[in-house]
This record gives sequence, C-alpha cells and structure tokens, in this order.
Amino acid sequence: MINLRNFKNIFSVPELRRKIAFTLGVLIVYRIGSYIPVIGVDVNKLHDFMQQSSKLSGLLSYLDIFSGGALAQCTLFALSVGPYITASIFMQILGHSIPELEQLLKEGDYGRRLVNQYTRYLALGLSILYSSAYAGFLESNGLVISPGWTFRFVFILSLSVGCMAVIWLGEQIQLFGIGGGSSMIIFAGIVGRLPDNVLRTIHAVQTSRLDSVIAILIWVFLIAIVSCIILLERGDRKIPVQYARRVIGNRVYGGQNTYIPFKINNAGVIPAIFTTSVLGFIVGAFGVLSRWFKPFSYVVDKLAWTGVLYNVLQLIFIVFFYFLYTSFSFDPVEIADNIKKSGGFVPGLRPGKKTAEFFDHVLTRLGLVGAVYLGILALLPNLMAATLNMPFMISGTSLLIMVGVALDTSAQVESHLIEHNYEGFLSAGRLKKRGSSS
Repeated sequence: MINLRNFKNIFSVPELRRKIAFTLGVLIVYRIGSYIPVIGVDVNKLHDFMQQSSKLSGLLSYLDIFSGGALAQCTLFALSVGPYITASIFMQILGHSIPELEQLLKEGDYGRRLVNQYTRYLALGLSILYSSAYAGFLESNGLVISPGWTFRFVFILSLSVGCMAVIWLGEQIQLFGIGGGSSMIIFAGIVGRLPDNVLRTIHAVQTSRLDSVIAILIWVFLIAIVSCIILLERGDRKIPVQYARRVIGNRVYGGQNTYIPFKINNAGVIPAIFTTSVLGFIVGAFGVLSRWFKPFSYVVDKLAWTGVLYNVLQLIFIVFFYFLYTSFSFDPVEIADNIKKSGGFVPGLRPGKKTAEFFDHVLTRLGLVGAVYLGILALLPNLMAATLNMPFMISGTSLLIMVGVALDTSAQVESHLIEHNYEGFLSAGRLKKRGSSS
C-alpha cells in the first residue's frame, strides 16, 4: 500500500522531482495536442455521427481507447504512437531473421541508433497508411467539409506530422523523464478517458438508458479485473540458486543463496500493445483496400470490437506475441551458462544442459498460464460490453497497459528512493541503508 508519509519523499530527491515534472509537462503537451482538430473535418457532424452510430469500425472504436479519444475526435495526435509500436514489432521480428539487422543490433549503441532510425522511417510510412484509411472513412460517411485530393493531402500530412511529434515526445520521456516513453503516452491516453467514462455512466443512468444496479456492477467488475491484474502481475515463480564457496588467496567468495524470479506474465504489457497495433494495421489496410474493392468493406464491418472475428484475432495475436516476445527476451541456455560461469547451480540439477532444460520447462509452463491469462483478460471487458450495454468502450488490453505502466513507473520511483536511502514509495516501513542488516 502507498504510505502518504512516504509519498512526500518523492519531492525530496531533486533528480526524481525533475524527472516527474518533465514527464508531466510532456504529457500535458500531448493531451493539448489531442484536442486540436484537423482542418477540413466537420467536427459537429463527426460528433453527431459518433453519438448515433451503434456499429463503428474497429479503427474508430477499439483503437480510440488508446489515443484518449483523439482518434474519434479527429485531432492532430489521433494516431498517437500506434504506427511506431507496429514498426517496432516488425523491426524486432526482422532483427532476428535478417542477418544484417541482427548484426547491427549487436554493434552496441551505434547499431541500436541506426535500427531506431529505420523504425522511425517505417513508422512514418505506416502513419501515412493509417491516415489514408481514416480519410477514406471520413469521406465515405460525409464528414468532410470539402472532399477531394486537397483535403486528403492536408489530412494525411497533419496526422503523419502529429504522429512523428508524439513519437518524439515519447523519446524525450525515455531520455529525461520517468517510465517508458511510448508506454507513458498510451497510459496518458487511457487514463484521460476515465473521467469521461464515469460521466457517460452517470448520464446513462439519469436518462434511464442504463439501470443503476447494472451501472454499479459494471464498475465493480472493472475494479475486480484491475485487482486481478495487480495480483497476477506481481506473482512469480522463484527458482533457488546456490553459489559454491571459493577461496582465492585470503578471500572467500560466493557461498550465498539467491533465486531467479520468473513472473507469471514475463512479457508484461508488450503483447497487449503489439496486438493493438497489429489489429490497427490490419483494419487500416482493409480500410484502404475497401475504397477500391467492395468485398473488403464487409471484412471491415466484421472487425467491430465486440464482434467474434475481432476477439478471435485478438486472442490469437496475444498468445502469439506472448511466446514470441518471451523467446526473444529469455534464453534458457544463456541463463544456465551465466549461472555456471558464476559458480552457481540449481539444487538437484547438474549445471549446464540439465539446468537449461529445466528453465525451458518452467518458462513454457508459465508462458501457457500467462498467455491464457492475457487472452481471458482481453475478452472479458468485450463480453461485458456485449451483455451489459456499457455506455462507454474499454478493453482488457487497455486495463493491462494502464496497470502495467503504473506498476513499472512506481517501481522506478521506488528504486530512486532506495538509492537515496529514503523510505520506499510502496513500503510501509523505512528502508534500511545499503549494507545494513535486516
């Protein structure tokens, strides 16, 4: 639990205070940009369309959750960091399949900077694709003041430049702020919609469109889901490791017991973010194709966020990206070799191959649990929306991202406080200084 007395310690560390102030400043700039409408769109008609339309496409319903309402309002930052996340996915996959890119990733800081630059170029191309699909959607529904190539050029340019600006803001958070850059941008968009969701619920009850008991149940269920996320995100499997005692000269090294924690959800929020971006790419691509080929319009209509097709694809992608990211991030052979080189071993197992096989077995079993957990989490709010007539849109992946980013950020704050020997942000007691006995 957060101790309010310990909360004051955050402002006692100058470096941490500057990081938090900088992050908040960047997020304020992002939220301001999320309210600047793009030239050429009839905002009043768009608002009426969003209020009256009961069956929006996946691009304007599900993805709008992660942009904080900017996508549905057609503002400058409507695309948020979606194209950049999708580009990052492609570059990670290509980095493990193309030898030249894999070699660049191994060249240290220079290679990573070059790959990041390629990722930005790809993100720019994807932002043009997304904005083209959005422009076609607006024109086909009569939401544009003066349709034509002039509007399309200005619209695509505005959204693409806005997307690159958001990417830059995320990079500044990564460099000078606290928390993950892109994750904090998405977090701000999700949290920014919560007050509006509460007001929508109250309005639905006042206008008798929603029963008060159902309204309470909706928020009770959502709070219960968040509680389950927190519980499972903090759960882990601890593998004990012992280090043999070695005597070198007059010094004694090793001899301590420790453990390696494998979390239930080793991939964190990455599969959820990746899934959202890939589904947005798919819907955007079909949206562009539907302007020339009518059969694709039928597929776009089926990709509604509460539809069967969308949720099946969501479940498949979450499971796929979970195992893909885990395979990239955790190498059982490398972990076992590092333990062996340090003179350690897992009790009951021979160092080397047997230990690697054990780690692979543990990661596979935990991966299955984690993938199923993420898949169920993604489907639950969608089922609630389809059965309880929810007056607002929220997804399981958005809840996971919101909780995951909050936990990661609080952990970073905690580590800063520990470094300066202050009371922990999330602990009830005073943390002892490094080197003191517990």
